[in-house]
Amino acid sequence: MAKSSVVINSSINTAVYNVLSYGAKLDGRADSTLAFQKAWSSACGSALPATVYVPRGNFMLKPVAFTGPCKNRILFLIAGTLIAPSNYWNLGNSGYWILFMKVTRVKVYGGTLNAQGSGYWACKNSGKSCPVGARSISFQGSSNVEISGITSMNSQIIHIAIDHCENVLIQNVKIRAPSQSPNTDGIHMSSSTGVTVASSSFMTGDDCISIGPGSKNIWIHRIACGPGHGISVGSLGGNANEEGVQNVTVTGAVFTGTQNGVRIKSWARPSNGFARTISFRNIVMKNVFNPIIIDQNYCPDPTNCPNQNSGVKISQVTYRNIKGTSATPVAMNFACSPTNPCRGISLQNIELKYLTTQATSYCKNAGGSSKGIVVPKSCF
Repeated sequence: MAKSSVVINSSINTAVYNVLSYGAKLDGRADSTLAFQKAWSSACGSALPATVYVPRGNFMLKPVAFTGPCKNRILFLIAGTLIAPSNYWNLGNSGYWILFMKVTRVKVYGGTLNAQGSGYWACKNSGKSCPVGARSISFQGSSNVEISGITSMNSQIIHIAIDHCENVLIQNVKIRAPSQSPNTDGIHMSSSTGVTVASSSFMTGDDCISIGPGSKNIWIHRIACGPGHGISVGSLGGNANEEGVQNVTVTGAVFTGTQNGVRIKSWARPSNGFARTISFRNIVMKNVFNPIIIDQNYCPDPTNCPNQNSGVKISQVTYRNIKGTSATPVAMNFACSPTNPCRGISLQNIELKYLTTQATSYCKNAGGSSKGIVVPKSCF
């Protein structure tokens, strides 16, 4: 069977590489990893724009890395479902399942990724010795990337990871994992510039989107989140020397029954990190436990940070046009560092209610301003 074919469309010649031509099996049981790697290698070496085509069917993949740089742009078009091995040890020690590394001008479109994470979560919850866990789809050291139309189910840990990348568009994705599944962040980004997340829905067991150190020029809009832990800037300050986060906008989001709405969190220990020029606007909260929260006292491990203060400097954070309901009395909670108080927090047109009574706000080491309707009343 021919390894590739050339398709002529109205404007451009495109080389198409069907994974079936390289020996992939669509029964969901046979190992198709090598076939996918061979199809990628052919596409990566193509002088023409290339398509790796995954037809309808179920394809079992072990950890696989698609590496560049490649000669031309590549569309990774998935019509079927990619399935991880049922034994989580086959995946978990690699740290990744599907990895794109050092690629540019790559678009991953369509399809379903099913990492079958339930066995791994059971291991983690049991206290047994477990592997580190695998991120379902990762991009590292890459640029001009688009991830569109995929559904990611039951990742062992993070569903989509973006690390040391530039110019990334993630749109029309669906993230699905049970609310009690540990560390199953929908999207996690770090050390990346120019990331847009749009028109996507998240139902998972950890942050819907987490924005880690070194992230800048981030745009997030038209997001549905819940269940999950909300959208978080952080955790920050995990290291003493750390890149900051800046120029982040979250707009047009709806949070339903989440642990948090919009959150900034940092470890309670020394750091030169920062978070600045952050905007949360045009947001609806539906029965959210912490609709608006800054927490600079994050300390899940009592050996690492007791009796210390966060060195992360938080400034120029804007909250505007945020409405809805809080599941707890404190709808706005600004718990900032005594050695590095939060500065320049701006509140405008906030209307958050708690059941039938008045919600409240809490401030510690935080300063800012408010205008327009602000309910609960600002504590600055």
